[in-house]
Amino acid sequence: MNKKSRDLIKIFLVDDHPVVREGVRACLARQTDFSVVGEAADDKEALRKLRKAGPDIVILDISLPGLDGGELARRLRQTLPGVKIIVFSIHASQEYVVRMARCGAHGYVMKDGPSAKLIEAVRQVHAGGLYFPPGMSDAILAPGTVETAQSAVLTPRETEVLSLLAEGLANKEVARKLGISVRTAETHREHLSHKLNILTVSGLTKYAIQHGLTSLRTPSA
Repeated sequence: MNKKSRDLIKIFLVDDHPVVREGVRACLARQTDFSVVGEAADDKEALRKLRKAGPDIVILDISLPGLDGGELARRLRQTLPGVKIIVFSIHASQEYVVRMARCGAHGYVMKDGPSAKLIEAVRQVHAGGLYFPPGMSDAILAPGTVETAQSAVLTPRETEVLSLLAEGLANKEVARKLGISVRTAETHREHLSHKLNILTVSGLTKYAIQHGLTSLRTPSA
C-alpha cells in the first residue's frame, strides 16, 4: 500500500436502499481524500464484510432490516472499537439523535441536508471530533448521564488522559506527554466521552474536578 492510499479516509456504507448508497458513494468519491471501501444493505452483510474492508468510518442508516442501526452500532463498537460511526438518517427528532449517541455513534447527519454536512462530518469525526446537530448536546447529556458517569470505571490510562485534557492540553500535547500516538490519544478521549456520556471538554473538565482527578478547582461563583 503506498502512502497516498494510507492517507485516504476509508469509508464503509450501510443502508438498505441501493439508490441512497449510490448517491452517497458518488458524493464521497468526488473528495480526493476519501475512499469508499465497501457497502452493505443489512447487519449480517455489514458484519461479514467490515472486518476485511478495514474502514476508518462507517456511515450507517438507522432503519435496517434485521438488527436496527442502534443495535448494529453497539455491536460494531464491541467488535471493531477503532471504527468511527456516523449516522445518516431521515429521522430528525431528538429521541433518535440521543439514542444513537448512546449506542456509540460519533456523529449524526440528516439525509435531507446538504452533502457538505456529511463531508464535514466525515472529516471532523476522522480527526477525533464528534458531529451532532446543533443544540443537541444538552439532550444527549441529560437523562442517565449522572448514573452512567458515577458507575463508569476508568482505566489508569483514561484517567491520565482525562487529567491532562482537564488541564487544557490538546490531543497532540496529551500524546507527547504520555509518549503515545495522537490517534491513540484521540481514541482514549472518544472512549471517555462515550463511557461518561460527556461530549465536551468543559464537561470532562468538570467531571475531573468533581472526582479529584486534576489539581484544578471549580471556579468560585
